Amino acid sequence: MTAQDVAHQLPDIAVVRDRSRSLAMLDAILSPQWEYRYYSFDATWGPEDELASMRNGTGDDYAIVFSPAGAWVRVFDHESPMSPWALEPPRPWPGVLDSVPTAFQACVQEPAFILDGVPMVSACLWRQTTDDRWQTGAIDFPAGREDPDGSQWLLELLLDDSPAAYRRYAEEYYELESVDLAAVREIYALRPLTQPLVTALNQQLSVADLAYDIAEIGYPTAQL
Repeated sequence: MTAQDVAHQLPDIAVVRDRSRSLAMLDAILSPQWEYRYYSFDATWGPEDELASMRNGTGDDYAIVFSPAGAWVRVFDHESPMSPWALEPPRPWPGVLDSVPTAFQACVQEPAFILDGVPMVSACLWRQTTDDRWQTGAIDFPAGREDPDGSQWLLELLLDDSPAAYRRYAEEYYELESVDLAAVREIYALRPLTQPLVTALNQQLSVADLAYDIAEIGYPTAQL
């Protein structure tokens, strides 16, 4: 599956945003230490922009910028044959960034997404508010790889709407015997965060402990 296939399966912007907030809140509960989390969400990343992000600690990550113009997705699989560093000199794979609309050029040029002058990107998708689907560039993909740009596996939990998919990830990554599926469902539905809900996932944590994360993610609480 390539970014062009992912573009056909990725949900609408609003669904991607809500699921991103849910993933960030779940990770915040299961991993109070931010540096060990996969998923994050910053509702105040810019004056009008929000940022959903994932990093796995081994050099792979994604960033999704939500803005009044729509949403822009950057995926970076550092071992992908489409990594900029697979080319000499290092540069984005032809077509990946060539067609990004003007509305998202600030994202392309964002210093946080650039290393040594080279955009950290192996796949890129975007959707303006006037679009009826996600878009990608016109790309000749390298042959012989099922997921040549890393978009399928890095965006996996955004493509799969099943709370059970998050539970499988969390049990494996956080080495937990069991993650409460009912609680995951509640957070996937953006139910207000209550103490019983937090306790079902992490008995050592209180809602008050999560105050900073709740504010950063913009997640609803029972008090709101």
